[in-house]
Amino acid sequence: MQAMNARAKLEKVPETRVAADFLAKTMGLEVPAETATVWSHILQRTREHLFLVGISLSAAILVAVPLGIAAARRPRLGQIILGIVAAIYTIPSLALLVFMIPLLGIGAWPAIVALFLYSLLPIVRNTQEGLRGIPLPVRESAEVLGLSPMAKLFRIELPMASGAILAGIKTSAVINVGTATLGALIGAGGYGQPILTGIRLDDLSLILQGAVPAALLALAAQVVFELLEFAVVPRGLHLKAEKARN
Repeated sequence: MQAMNARAKLEKVPETRVAADFLAKTMGLEVPAETATVWSHILQRTREHLFLVGISLSAAILVAVPLGIAAARRPRLGQIILGIVAAIYTIPSLALLVFMIPLLGIGAWPAIVALFLYSLLPIVRNTQEGLRGIPLPVRESAEVLGLSPMAKLFRIELPMASGAILAGIKTSAVINVGTATLGALIGAGGYGQPILTGIRLDDLSLILQGAVPAALLALAAQVVFELLEFAVVPRGLHLKAEKARN
C-alpha cells in the first residue's frame, strides 16, 4: 500500500493505473485502466452535481413555498415553521450528512435529503416576507373584487411576491451548489470527489477540477435566476424597484 500510495502521490500515476498494475502483478488479472480525459471526468461530475442540486432544490420549492404561504397567513404557525427550518439550517452540513447515513445509507439520496433540508429556510422566509409585504390597499381591492382565496393567491399575491420568492430560491440554489461538494464524503459523487481526492493526494490540479466548476456553476445559477426574475416578475414591480433605487 505504501508503494502504491507513493506512485499515486509522488509519481502522479493515475490511481486507476496503479490499481490495474497491482491486480496484474498479484493476481494475474489484466484489468484495463481507465483512460478517460480530464474533460470527460469533469462532465461526469457535472452531471452528478446537477442531479444532487436539481432534485433537492425542486423538492424544496414544492415544499417550502406552501409552507411560506401558510406562515404568512397564520403568524403563530409561521413562527413554528420558521423555527423548525431555522433549527435545521443551524446543523453543520457535515454533521447532517453523517446523520443521514444510518437512515438512508451512503450514496446520492442521503445527500439529496440533506440538501433538501438546507434549502427550506431561504425559500420559506422569503415567501413569507414577500406575501406579508403586499400593500394593504391591494389586498382590500382583491376583496372588493370578490376574488376567492385561491384566485387572490394565484392572481394577486404570488405574482406580487414572485420577486422575493425567486430571490429565496436563488439563494438556496447557490448554497446547494457549494454544500453539495460535501456529498462526496458519503459517496454521492459530484464536484466534491476530485476535491477530496486532490486533498488526499496533495494534487492541486485535481482540487481545481472540482473547485473551479463548482464556482462557475454557482455563478451560472445566479445568472439563470436573475434572468428568470425578469421573465416572471410583473413589469410594474420592476419599474417600482428601479424608481426606488433612483
